[in-house]
Amino acid sequence: MLTVGLTGGIGAGKSEVSRLLVECGAVLIDADRIAREVVEPGTPGLRAVVDAFGEGILAEDGSLDRARLGSIVFADPERLAVLNSIVHPLVEARSRELEEAAPEDAVVVHDVPLLTENGLESLYDLVIVVDASPATQLERLVGRRGMTEEDARARMGAQASREQRRAIADIVIDNDVPLDELAQRVKDVWSGLEHRARSSGPE
Repeated sequence: MLTVGLTGGIGAGKSEVSRLLVECGAVLIDADRIAREVVEPGTPGLRAVVDAFGEGILAEDGSLDRARLGSIVFADPERLAVLNSIVHPLVEARSRELEEAAPEDAVVVHDVPLLTENGLESLYDLVIVVDASPATQLERLVGRRGMTEEDARARMGAQASREQRRAIADIVIDNDVPLDELAQRVKDVWSGLEHRARSSGPE
């Protein structure tokens, strides 16, 4: 098995690369998706979050009101740390379960948006960074996602720098290119990953 950490700045195209890797045959473990699953209604995770933040963070249907919770934690680093202390261990445990269920010769790709920021690179056999110029990121965020330029720049500025991400990368996929060219680059990377997974043998 080969474990890969996949990351990239907002608007760099990480989701597209993860989709292309799955098409090639990768087993994808999406940290964002798992973070939503572990606080769904009826889960111990949601109970723990409500115990910490109160019933006011619930929507009328009993689900987590993410916008309301976000307005609390992103304005207060201590409250954010409390939330992370609840959610992160649950995400890690579920990610480990999914990884252990994968075939022995699988390439398991962990899609982790804040991999660089949280210093998680040592958890994986190698790290892939999807990279794009700040101008490309800005154009995608404003043009495709409908953000204001000010909001887009703020979101980009809150993340690790391009240099910090590239510094931890074993492989950089340049995504300042059209989709067909990106698809070919991902296929080229995949052939190397597949070879490494097979040659590493059972763990």
